[in-house]
Amino acid sequence: MIRVAAICIASWALALPAGAAEMLSIKVDHVEGRYLMNSEVWFDAPIESVFEVFRRWDYSAEFSSAIVEAKDVEPDELGRPQFYVQNKGCVLFFCKSFERRGYVELELNTFVLAFTDPETSDFHLSDERWDFETRDGGTVVTYDLMMTPKFWIPPAIGPYLIKRKLRNDGGNAIDRIEVIARGLSDD
Repeated sequence: MIRVAAICIASWALALPAGAAEMLSIKVDHVEGRYLMNSEVWFDAPIESVFEVFRRWDYSAEFSSAIVEAKDVEPDELGRPQFYVQNKGCVLFFCKSFERRGYVELELNTFVLAFTDPETSDFHLSDERWDFETRDGGTVVTYDLMMTPKFWIPPAIGPYLIKRKLRNDGGNAIDRIEVIARGLSDD
């Protein structure tokens, strides 16, 4: 019986893709109504492909289960790329759909900044930054989020549950991001 289990485990391990994405660090804080998140992830894919996954909002629904719809939108009057994202999330019994619209600034294979427009979004603030670096034969992405929602979050347990949700959803998405990036590098 032990031998059969060992063979099954060895077969499973061989079937795993080499160099799977790795969460190097993640920190989520709640300070005076604002959620702050910082993470660092290593992807076994070239920087150009990883950058493309984060640059194109259309890919977001493919890697995040919380995103119902995401798309790139025509540039604004200043020529800045625009984005639209509709999320749906549940924390215990509290479910909410919310939207974010805004603009993007970027430098090829270096960083992506996303700024949410509070007038057309369900957030007072939801600004994100991704920094890209080639490291150890792959790509490291450092992510920073500052978010202040307009919607009500239960004060007693809300911050804890939102922090847990951000950690879990981010961790679940990294393998899917790597698969998309590897697919782009194969093209």
